[in-house]
Amino acid sequence: MSYELLLGFVGFAVAALYTPGPNNVMLMASGLNFGFRRTLPHVAGVTIGFSVLVAIVGIGLGAVFEALPLLQTVLKYAGAAYLVYLALALALAQPSAATGDKGGRPLTFFGAALFQWINVKGWVIAIGTVTAYAAIAPYPWNMVALSALLLAIGLTSSMTWVVFGTALQAVVRSPRALRIFNLAMAALLLASLWPVLAGA
Repeated sequence: MSYELLLGFVGFAVAALYTPGPNNVMLMASGLNFGFRRTLPHVAGVTIGFSVLVAIVGIGLGAVFEALPLLQTVLKYAGAAYLVYLALALALAQPSAATGDKGGRPLTFFGAALFQWINVKGWVIAIGTVTAYAAIAPYPWNMVALSALLLAIGLTSSMTWVVFGTALQAVVRSPRALRIFNLAMAALLLASLWPVLAGA
């Protein structure tokens, strides 16, 4: 195993997974709206779903996209449409956490895992991981190592964003403040579409 490449990959993964993106924005909003415990299935879906995505890309899905570029375009715009839907749902969500009413529901494990397949930032990270760091070890152990590291780093990142969102419950107490927060998070989700639109 190349330890220099390993250190480089850890730096890349921390930078990529801790910075704001659709997953982290949704996790923070879920932590605020639903609390830590109810957001745990969402965390598991993000971390496991993304690790599986990277493993499958490493095994050969990238070659499928090279042969069928239309498939990648369809996934990209399906992901953009779903992000618009999630942003609207967040913007229109009732301010339940601030009032103590735990109505509504966070994203499920399967919903969060399936979201990884249409998450543009996730695809960029997955393809960057496989193309730049595959030489970390011989195949297929390289894909096992990269996926396992992304699982571990992704779990710490996801938990950090949920804890941050949960901690905001002490600050965002009124229904009006929660409404403003949800609108801001919806705007951030829409802003995360910029790479898709710019790439068009």
